[in-house]
Amino acid sequence: MSRKNHRVAVLVLEGAKPLDVGIPAQVFSNRPSMPYEVRVCGAAPGLVTGGDGLSYHVAEGLEAFEHADTIFIPGYREPATTEPPAAVVGALMAAHERGTRLAAISTGAFALAATGLLDGKRATTHWHYSKALAERYPLVRVDENVLFVDEGDVLTSAGAASGIDLCLHLVRRDHGVGRSNHAARRLVAAPYRSGGQAQYVPRSVPEPLGDLFASTREWALEHLAEPLTLEALARNARVSARTFSRRFLEDTGYTPMQWVLRARVDLARELLERTDLGVEQIADRVGLGTGANLRLHFQRILGTSPTEYRHTFSA
Repeated sequence: MSRKNHRVAVLVLEGAKPLDVGIPAQVFSNRPSMPYEVRVCGAAPGLVTGGDGLSYHVAEGLEAFEHADTIFIPGYREPATTEPPAAVVGALMAAHERGTRLAAISTGAFALAATGLLDGKRATTHWHYSKALAERYPLVRVDENVLFVDEGDVLTSAGAASGIDLCLHLVRRDHGVGRSNHAARRLVAAPYRSGGQAQYVPRSVPEPLGDLFASTREWALEHLAEPLTLEALARNARVSARTFSRRFLEDTGYTPMQWVLRARVDLARELLERTDLGVEQIADRVGLGTGANLRLHFQRILGTSPTEYRHTFSA
């Protein structure tokens, strides 16, 4: 493996959930389009009893952390009543001190919280365990209404599927939206779901609007260069503007116009990565009008300029 590859360690604890383990192991598996390499490890080498009737045979113990740039902590069974091994907690703290990024999927947040590294920070976990996490670690600001939380060097995600969102978010952070979209296509996953999107929609009997809204989002993505108003989106969805706005926010975590702006910025990111178009040309193609407008939104949303983004992520 090239030393330029970003090294990922996936920690398998007793009771580990198979999907939570498999997601980062698959997303970050090395291939020409993915400059990562993955090691799966445990508290010690050997057999680890997992959840759901599965067990894992891991070749490495915590020494795998010494070479990792990112460590994933998948979810595990009985997190509210199971203390993570002291050696694991200490190894995670030592890795973080060395500058390693730590990311928890689902109930893996309990093991991450045991290190104290989430104290005073926002975090999430599977909605079924959010109250238990808040009670056990009162210094953690638990948010049960999001898919994932990025606090820079410590990240947490909700249930298993949101682990995919978290992994794609990290690919996007590391290598740009083009490579993240490529990874999403390979996984047959949604290329981008906001971390602020609700874990589940708070209504018992969904109205039959989901397909229409999905269709409207696809339509909007094909017409980003054109003026897109709330009224135009609602008209495409065949509902009132008020209903569309309310339900869109519930489903995505964004207002319709916030979502359109993010979609335009994401398209601009891809054009910056994959083409030689100038900033003014890109602004026109994505519906942001002028280069000044594109620079404004880039700085506000991404904290950088289009030029710096292109320098960092262009092929």
